[in-house]
Amino acid sequence: MPLILGTNSIKDTGYNVANSLRFNDGSSDYLTRAQSNGNQDKWTWSVWLKRSTLGSSQCFFASTDGSATSFDAKFDSSNRIRVYNYFGGGFDADLVTTRVFRDVSAWYHILVVYDSGNSTEAHRLRIYVNGTEESSFSTTDYPALNADSDLNVSGSNIEIGRQANGSQFFDGYMAEVVLIDGQALDPTSFGEFDSDSPTIWKPIDVSGLTFGTNGFHLDFENSGSLGADVSGNGNNFTVNNLTSIDQTTDTPTNNYATLNPLYKQDHAFSDGNLTYTSSASDWDSAPSTFGASSGKWYVEAKVTALGGGVTRTTLGICDERDANEVAESEFGLASYNNGDTVGYYGASANQVYKNGSVQSGTWSAFTTNDIIGMYVDLDNGYVYFSKNGSMQNSGDPTSGSSGTGGISITTGATYLFGLTGYGGGASQINFGSPPFSISSGNSDPNGYGNFEYSTQNYYALNTKNLAEYG
Repeated sequence: MPLILGTNSIKDTGYNVANSLRFNDGSSDYLTRAQSNGNQDKWTWSVWLKRSTLGSSQCFFASTDGSATSFDAKFDSSNRIRVYNYFGGGFDADLVTTRVFRDVSAWYHILVVYDSGNSTEAHRLRIYVNGTEESSFSTTDYPALNADSDLNVSGSNIEIGRQANGSQFFDGYMAEVVLIDGQALDPTSFGEFDSDSPTIWKPIDVSGLTFGTNGFHLDFENSGSLGADVSGNGNNFTVNNLTSIDQTTDTPTNNYATLNPLYKQDHAFSDGNLTYTSSASDWDSAPSTFGASSGKWYVEAKVTALGGGVTRTTLGICDERDANEVAESEFGLASYNNGDTVGYYGASANQVYKNGSVQSGTWSAFTTNDIIGMYVDLDNGYVYFSKNGSMQNSGDPTSGSSGTGGISITTGATYLFGLTGYGGGASQINFGSPPFSISSGNSDPNGYGNFEYSTQNYYALNTKNLAEYG
């Protein structure tokens, strides 16, 4: 299967997608609009998305007349893609992929093409993922010749981010959402394989397409009008429970790290795997979806809830080879088989641990709403911490090989970044596409990321920076 801008991304993607929209199923986020009559028998729907939660039914596109008739595209509880047309008690069409889609680190491009007038039965409903057509299905039921879909029907609503009955909310990120009314297009209208990395499928500019009566293009670039249609049709969507903080720069052309729910867990994730709430009675950790083996990287974490009466939330790093063990316990408080683990603990501890040992130095307590910064210099082998912009232990991230005020780590390993918690403690992590409001605004030297405090010329953890420095 072709890759879509995961950790092996290229730096220059040609056409760049500026923004995505972050959907949180816990707050019932979705977009909706009423349709007029269009072409029910021929249309194309395209979306770029990155998943956050697995193992539950999540509908990312639906059309319904409000009764028992609908067209839905979703991930089912087995993480397969399911696309169906449902008419009052029965399925007129139903495709369920054999393959599962469980990668929470990468963007997928999903294309659904409906063309019931096609003489070839298998071409009446088609699903493409990352430029390649799905051909193996656990359920295969194609539309009858010239059968109407429940799309482009006056009196029906289009829903993005939930099933039409108000359930099965999508959890993750969407970008470049497009409907073409009246044409059955192939993937090359929406993306292309990179000439230098031919397994990577990447977006192209769709502004020149003909969108048709009900067609639209949602680029999510207007934070004050997230449902704005930029196709020229004015088919704008009503926004429900989404705000400007849900507009992100994590996109299919510059993919940012998040926390990875595929590691163990008793704890909970939300806000696109950037908000972490720890177990009530156990130590747990949440490593990042990808890391780095060289370069200089900056990450922030905002403490949002105290755990067990004290701040039991920690920002830290670990060797990726130890990530499964760290996820069962904590950053820094234990020694593992490979590399180093480092974690900064606040409140009554006020300490930094490395491989189970307290590190000498002066570290401030931190509490709710404090923002902890972590500077990871993998070229020279040091980790530095700050609290609300003030460097701890008189650390100097620009000191290079002298490592002034830093904690030394082994170079040459690949490190993951993440959070530890205990007793219900919670934090939000910012790899450059923040889940919390930023009052100041600081980017890295390449102009990427939005941080509360200075990056000290360190870089945001995204695929464009990794391709250059990681």
